[in-house]
Amino acid sequence: MNIPCLPILLIVTVLSMIPAGVFGPYAAGAALLAIGLVAIRKEAAKARGLDKVVVLGRLCYAVPLAVFAAEHFTATKFIATAVPSWMPAHVFWVYFVGTALMAAALSITVGPQSRLAATLLGIMFFHFVLLIHLPNVIAKPGDRIAWAVALRDLSFSGGAWAFAGAQTEKWRERGSNWITTIGRFFVGTPAIFFGVEHFLHPDHAPGVPLPKVTPTWIPGRLILAYVAGTVLIIAGGAIVANRMSRLAATLLGIMILVVVLVVYLPITIGIPSDIGNGLNYFADTLMFGGTALMLATGMAPREKPL
Repeated sequence: MNIPCLPILLIVTVLSMIPAGVFGPYAAGAALLAIGLVAIRKEAAKARGLDKVVVLGRLCYAVPLAVFAAEHFTATKFIATAVPSWMPAHVFWVYFVGTALMAAALSITVGPQSRLAATLLGIMFFHFVLLIHLPNVIAKPGDRIAWAVALRDLSFSGGAWAFAGAQTEKWRERGSNWITTIGRFFVGTPAIFFGVEHFLHPDHAPGVPLPKVTPTWIPGRLILAYVAGTVLIIAGGAIVANRMSRLAATLLGIMILVVVLVVYLPITIGIPSDIGNGLNYFADTLMFGGTALMLATGMAPREKPL
């Protein structure tokens, strides 16, 4: 049996237990995961050390894109309320963004035009920050959630651009370029902010500091919050200062993936039909972990294993 077959069978089994009313986003994420496992198998086999985890970066980033893309088609009216009021044809933009997210997810996963797709995706997320989140921050400068959401999408933009930079010949020769430098600041700065938030609000779920509170049934939840906060601050500082930044981004990505498995996966399994409080948080945090690993991909040539 081919190695990817076992996880793919597991995916199919899990999908069979998903409620019909919310099947779309789960199915889109699962399908992208199955495609990605096949697409990265050779690269993962060649990687050594921590680079085996770095290879997973684009998959951890792309699977949530597919989930969110599907939601743009299944929760269109709700998502349309986030479109700025001065823009016409709100529903059109929801469908447009959903299509763009799915196209980017497929391209980043399987390779064709991945540089172009990641570049355009980074531009789109950056426009989300400018057109949607920044006005919210300006309107409510004391709202920590508004800041967290703005910086989250800024990091998503940075991760996409770092990955795009890694697809160029200049990167293969020198290990960095201007677009990966921008990505470094766009990922490192939010990480520091998120880390500080973990110490100010340790009862909230770790990763991206959004409204969700960590359930009391998760063991060691406060310790986990403080550890995650420490890693976020140290790794974010190293990334911004460009000191062992590739290792810092890799370890940050690994820490976030552990958080996804320990905190968000059990929550999602417990409430599979409540996408807003389950799957969305799972996908959001997974994508931030993928963002850190995408940044690690763009920090140095692949010939230098960690």
